[in-house]
Amino acid sequence: MSRETLSVHILDKDYQVACPSEERDSLLKAATELDNRMRTIRQSGNVIGVERIAVMAALNLAHEVLHLSQRNEPLDQELVNDMCNRVEKILSL
Repeated sequence: MSRETLSVHILDKDYQVACPSEERDSLLKAATELDNRMRTIRQSGNVIGVERIAVMAALNLAHEVLHLSQRNEPLDQELVNDMCNRVEKILSL
């Protein structure tokens, strides 16, 4: 499994993220989704500061994942863990 480093643009800032080559498209889509959610939160004017906006976006995503799991829809725990790890990596940059 080869790895590559991608540059993703989230809320006016560039981040370098390493990922397996076969997950490139998925990571880019996730970064776009996170960017859109963070922009929406920032535009609401209720949350100030990039870190707080990122936390709110992460909370919203986690809430959606938990909501799906409570509806007895199949949920891949490995996928959830991977999403959490990606958010943590982006926040630590």
